[in-house]
This record gives sequence, structure tokens and C-alpha cells, in this order.
Amino acid sequence: MSTNACVSRRSFLQYSVAVIAGCGATAGSADTPSAKRRVIVGAHPWVYAATQPKYDITPVLPQIFADMSYAGLDGVELMSTALQPDDAVQRIGDLSQKHKLSVIGMSFGGAMWDRAKHQEILDDAAQVIPRLAKLGGRTLGTSVGAIKWGQKLRKTPEQLDAQAELLRKIIAICEKNGVVLNLHNHTYEVENELHDLKGTLARVPNVKLGPDLNWLVRGGVDPVAFIRQYGKQIVFLHLRDQKKDGRWSEALGEGDMDYVAIATALREINFAGHAVIELAHERGFKLTRPLRESLKMSRECVRTVLGY
Repeated sequence: MSTNACVSRRSFLQYSVAVIAGCGATAGSADTPSAKRRVIVGAHPWVYAATQPKYDITPVLPQIFADMSYAGLDGVELMSTALQPDDAVQRIGDLSQKHKLSVIGMSFGGAMWDRAKHQEILDDAAQVIPRLAKLGGRTLGTSVGAIKWGQKLRKTPEQLDAQAELLRKIIAICEKNGVVLNLHNHTYEVENELHDLKGTLARVPNVKLGPDLNWLVRGGVDPVAFIRQYGKQIVFLHLRDQKKDGRWSEALGEGDMDYVAIATALREINFAGHAVIELAHERGFKLTRPLRESLKMSRECVRTVLGY
């Protein structure tokens, strides 16, 4: 997708065709199979966390909610650490109400392949998932942990067994609280021909998926092919963009990922989950505009190209 793809004539025409086609698909009442549920579009605060000590977004939550409300988003996907303080539910609930911005869910992760860390991770899950539910959050984007970041290491069958065992326990906590766990990928889950992800799916076959489409690209996986292959399990998306040189663009739509083709694949699978913008910038990148403006541009890109 070219730098101005989100406002290009080509994208607009393709989007218009999709909208016209979608009218027939949504003509039924909300109780009929033909009715299409609205896709909720939110954002993840990683780009704020990246500038904070220990990636703690707690001190900047007021700015995050204000910026995301300004950008026209439907909700916020929190980071689980934001729900660890004892007063988190009250404080975040107040921000949600003030800015009329829902809490969609939260990201969560840990070295689940390491049995020595299971109890610590499980205790954390047992604390933050009920708090998420109290705020109305219904999704848990879960990362299973890399053996070593930046190296294409394959987990052993024993490590994959441990990973799956803990995932099943966390899924049980989620179900008790009305939350749906989805597997959120970075590169390590999908490198080596999806070794890590396929290992998890072989052990927990019905788990839902929440792919990060840009991490798929960086892991050597075609996001369009992935969507078509695993569409029945995809309930969540992370959206980001990058340029031809592989560096992240400042906003979604300013890079060269083919989101027009991605939109086509999402329509083919009748995607009806949540789509979350997660901006990220390379180390040393200098912003050319406030983050809220990049979020607003990204939101408009999702509306124009994906139709959400």
C-alpha cells in the first residue's frame, strides 16, 4: 500500500464496492444469520508504554484515554500491568466513563513454556482477569513468551506441553469471568513455519486467535494467507504498518503493507471480532506529530480501507 493509500482513489473505489456488497449481507435483522455484527475498533497503548519506565502506562492513562477518545476510537485494549494496582478498577473505570471510551480487553503474557514460572503467571492472571471483567473487558490477547527474543529458537515438545497446560488453566479463568482468550503473536510464534503456533494449536486446537498482522509480516508470513487459513478461529486483530524498508510507519496507512488485500481476506472470512491499532516506532524515531493525530489518521485508515 502506498504512502497515501488510505485516501487513494483505488482504495476508495474498492472500499465502496465492499460497502455496497455488504449492504445485502446486513439486510436481515440482528437475530438472523445474515446480520453482520459491527467490528469494534480500538487501540493498544504500546507506543505510550515504550516511553515509560518499565513500560508502565499507569502514570499516562489519563493521556491515553484522552488521546484515544479524540482519535474517534471505540475503546482501549489495556496492558495487564495497568490492572495490577489495587485502585485500578475505580481509576480506569472513571477514565472510561469520562471519555466515553470502553475497555475492550487487555494484553497479557509470560514465559508459559517455563514450568518454573507457571504459578507466578497463574497468580497474575487470577488477579487481573476478574478486574478486567469488572471494567467490561471481554478479550485477553495472550502471548506465550519467547525462549530468547531476537533468536529463531524452536521450543521443544516438552516446552510446548507446558505452554499448553498453562494456557488451558488461564482459559478456564477467562471463561469463569466471561472473557475470551486469543493468541496474540509476535515474530517468535510464527517463525520457523509457524512452529510455535502450530505446536500450541496441536495441543489446544479450539483456542481463538488474535493475530498481529505486522508481526506476521516480520515473521515471514503472508497475512492474507494466514487470515484465509485460520479465519474460523480469528476473533481479534492487531493492526500496524511498515514501509518497504521494513521500518514502521508513524501511522497506519503511511506504510506499504497491502491492507486492501487484507480487507478482501477479512470480508471473505466474515470477520466480526475486534480490530485494534497498535502503533510502534523504531528506536530513536522522532515524532513528526502528536500521537493523538497519528491515532486519528490510523482510525480513518481502518474506516476507509477495512470498512470498520
